[in-house]
Amino acid sequence: MTSAKEQIRNHAREIRASLTEKTIAEQSREITSLLLRVLDGHDPVMLYASKPSEVDTHPLIRTLLARGTRVIVPIIEQETRSLRLSYLSDIRHLTPSTFSVPEPVSHEIPADPSDLAAVVVPMIAFDSSGHRIGYGAGYYDRFLSRNRSLTKIGIAFSCLEVPCIPTDPNDIGMDILVTERGVRRFRQL
Repeated sequence: MTSAKEQIRNHAREIRASLTEKTIAEQSREITSLLLRVLDGHDPVMLYASKPSEVDTHPLIRTLLARGTRVIVPIIEQETRSLRLSYLSDIRHLTPSTFSVPEPVSHEIPADPSDLAAVVVPMIAFDSSGHRIGYGAGYYDRFLSRNRSLTKIGIAFSCLEVPCIPTDPNDIGMDILVTERGVRRFRQL
């Protein structure tokens, strides 16, 4: 199964790499618009800080902070292969860190997962059943398996949808998927 996932992951990376900056910006704006409605009433919200070629979450983070919604970002802990959480008070505190992921280096404000209302999860690829493939290290699956009650929202460009994601017991499905084409719900919230 790992090789099947890796093939999907590699193909999705090629597709994502072929997207123009303009396409990424336009589709990210659509996803942000839809996601703001989905997140309405959720506070605090955990969001990943995007890097190039991903859905751009920086405008979303700015908007949520301006609305007064508390934003929590993950910090990658390679040694323990886990995510540590930090509140983000200012988007300017994000600096590329582990795996080039923007993190609040030197500005960490510890957050507890039990405070979270929802988590926005990055996806390399996804299917119509709410299954996802991430980067392959399992950080989010481990985090989500320990925090199952969270509303799990996956975001990605629609061109990254595949017919079927092979799953194993460690994989955690999404409750909601958001692409530039719309919102799909898999669990009543």
